[in-house]
Amino acid sequence: MEEELKLLPKKAKEKHNENKKFFAKLKKRPPKKLDYMMQELHDAEFERTNCLTCANCCKTTGPLFTNGDIERIAKYFRLKPSQFITNYLRIDEENDYVLKQVPCTFLGTDNYCSIYDVRPKACREFPHTDRKKFQQISHLTLKNVAVCPAAYNIVEEMKKRLSK
Repeated sequence: MEEELKLLPKKAKEKHNENKKFFAKLKKRPPKKLDYMMQELHDAEFERTNCLTCANCCKTTGPLFTNGDIERIAKYFRLKPSQFITNYLRIDEENDYVLKQVPCTFLGTDNYCSIYDVRPKACREFPHTDRKKFQQISHLTLKNVAVCPAAYNIVEEMKKRLSK
């Protein structure tokens, strides 16, 4: 897995223009059954992929925290939301709450999340490959293929299937 993660950004960069064109076309004319196909590809990939062997998303990127996430996690820690924000979050250039640092503060050395049951929505949904109207988040997917080997594999398989 280590070797695969080292090569992933390079592989994603090499495919970036191809993927960008593919997603632009997909956005204009999404196939009727795209949501079903994406769910199928997502499920198949995550039968093969164990996130605990990777956790690259937690090590290299931070999720956005919604107000709901902040309230839920603060309650879990028995903190006021403002205390949770002060301790763990900062506001980024897009005015969103994000972690002060990566790797994620809540990631253990065993790749387990210490707040898994109350983790942010962005973490629960990552890499967003099973989302309805998938074509609408292509900008996010272009970033995620450089972070998540499963997302990379799903996009490559999707391109194969849709170019038949």
